[in-house]
Amino acid sequence: MRRSLLGFRPHNVAAKTSSSSSAILSANARIYQLGRLGQVEAARRMFDEMPHRNVVSWNSIVAVYFQNARPAEARSLFDGMPPIHNTASWNGMVSGYVKNGRLDEARAFFDAMPEKNVVSWTSMVRGYVQEGDVAAAEALFQQMPERNVVSWTVMLGGLLQEGRIDDARRLFDAMPEKDVVARTSMIAGCCQVGRVPEARALFDDMPRRNVVSWTTMMTGYAQNGNVDVARKLFEVMPERNEVSWTAMLTGYLQAGRPDEALELFERMPEKPLATCNAMILGLAQNGLVAEAKRLFTMMPESDEMTWSAMMKVYERNGRELDVLDTFTSMQKAGMRANFPSLISVLTVCASLAILDHGRQVHAEVVKSHFDFDLFVVSALITMYVKCGDLIKARKIFDMFPSKDVAMWNSMITGYAQHGLGAEALDVFSDMRLVGMAPDDITFVGVLSACSYTGRVKEGKKVFESMQGVYSIEPKTEHYACMVDMLGRAGHINEAVDLIDKMPMEPDAIVWGSLLGACRIHKNVEVAEVAVKNLMRLEPKNAGPYVLLSNIYASRGKWGDVAELRKVMRVRSVSKSPGCSWIVVEKKVHMFTGGDALTHPEHKAIVVMLERLGGLLREAGYCPDGSFVLHDVDEEQKTHSLGYHSEKLAVAFGLLKIPEGMPIRVIKNLRVCGDCHTTMKLISKITKREIVLRDANRFHHFRDGSCSCGDYW
Repeated sequence: MRRSLLGFRPHNVAAKTSSSSSAILSANARIYQLGRLGQVEAARRMFDEMPHRNVVSWNSIVAVYFQNARPAEARSLFDGMPPIHNTASWNGMVSGYVKNGRLDEARAFFDAMPEKNVVSWTSMVRGYVQEGDVAAAEALFQQMPERNVVSWTVMLGGLLQEGRIDDARRLFDAMPEKDVVARTSMIAGCCQVGRVPEARALFDDMPRRNVVSWTTMMTGYAQNGNVDVARKLFEVMPERNEVSWTAMLTGYLQAGRPDEALELFERMPEKPLATCNAMILGLAQNGLVAEAKRLFTMMPESDEMTWSAMMKVYERNGRELDVLDTFTSMQKAGMRANFPSLISVLTVCASLAILDHGRQVHAEVVKSHFDFDLFVVSALITMYVKCGDLIKARKIFDMFPSKDVAMWNSMITGYAQHGLGAEALDVFSDMRLVGMAPDDITFVGVLSACSYTGRVKEGKKVFESMQGVYSIEPKTEHYACMVDMLGRAGHINEAVDLIDKMPMEPDAIVWGSLLGACRIHKNVEVAEVAVKNLMRLEPKNAGPYVLLSNIYASRGKWGDVAELRKVMRVRSVSKSPGCSWIVVEKKVHMFTGGDALTHPEHKAIVVMLERLGGLLREAGYCPDGSFVLHDVDEEQKTHSLGYHSEKLAVAFGLLKIPEGMPIRVIKNLRVCGDCHTTMKLISKITKREIVLRDANRFHHFRDGSCSCGDYW
């Protein structure tokens, strides 16, 4: 009996042990799977309910917490683990911290490891590479007691990431074993710096190639302008994948050959979503809006990237209203706003100054959890600034904890554009107090603020500090700001002297600033010099002709006006018509100077203009005929001035926008002096605030005065 029992016992124990091992193996696999799906609590429940666990069980549950960005709980589990840690357990902690971007903790575990293997060293090197500390990675790599092909390839990738192509090539040549990944990485690195023949030699030398190798070489040719060679390689590829097709299509589109891209796209056996999205963006870059829209409409499925790509198509091709419509349709389709779509729609809201729509987008930013994204919040601040709501812009600015220089610049420029020089200088002062270093854009904003508010003394001091204090070399745009500031203040000769002393050739912006000052102070002689230079630099730009014509007209020099118009006809220079727009109930209403009849409610607008005309005359308004560029009688001048586009827009606003709400108007050109005077009076007699954004800046009209203090 004893022998019989002894004979059966090992078999039973083996069966139980086998069953137990199988159960543990199955549970470990399930824990890992649940972790990959993000079901952390379910994975933990399974782990806690296991009757038996091994070291793999513990390693698996620790990995689950790292995979789901919960490193503190991973560490707690590791510390509570029975004394069965193995090297894999320690490696899991190192790689887990690396994946969560906590390099210091990863290094602490690495240094504390009782035993390290090649995986331990490689994980740590990879961590430094991923964080961009290639020098630290290189130092650790040199200390490795042993290396495998993965170690070499990780270090190679770090050197290529830093653009150290020659060092990467030396490391590559020293590799005892080169797999397909290392060879492909080296090919990509050579292509990125334009060393295509070297890349091709490496490609031809490969004992084995996969679809990634072929695609990398083909993409290298396309990115370096050899699209036809890329196509030849594409045609002889033994196999192609989605990336191969997309790379070839992108090559054609970037080379400005959309017809060949469309032909190849038609040949594509399957058209995955990512490729269609790339095609939409590529067609946009080539101005083919209709083709992009056709593809967008025909796609059987779409995602957030599809919608944002279509919005980018419209944005790049000046179809701002279509951007807004597409964003609205995207929301109706149940798609969540993503980063590109929010940036596009905020840019358009800023461009058109559509505040109500911008506020709705702000709500979407919060809903989509982008209200802590630096770039989105910067775009949000810019939108509120350009829509004239500085209070809201400043509130967002003050609430955001980690401001970058661009955000500070947005507030400085915003205050400058609104004529609030003191506030702009205060922000500049706060910026320096918190230790944020200004850049060249900062000084454009500060100098503009000084220019718009006549702060010549402060402006000169700021300009001098650029080199003396901040070691920033003034650029052409900074000189343009100084010329504008001096010229506005009437120091035209000093402005001319500054231009003569510039260390670089004055550009059109500099001469344009001088010409603007001449218009303010009616200095014909210097204006003619400025226009002569502007005609040389920008022969097709009508702006200088119009400004000089303004100056001639203000001095009654109608013969010179006629001669200038003749020159414009001979040179085929056409003046952009003045137009203004206003948003009412989320719809943009556009008005062109002198034409009220095209608007559906033109009769009501004309009645409102006539009513305003009577009220203005009672208030002492006298039309300033010097802003009419034609030698006509006073009655015609008065009629012409009365139908300037901004007056049409304001009249419509008075009809449609409820009392108590500001009337916000955008104009594509600079507001003329007569309209500026008129707006002040309208704000007084109607007791309405009018916010007018012209080509240069904002004007806030309240109770008969303007925020610019008549200094613009």
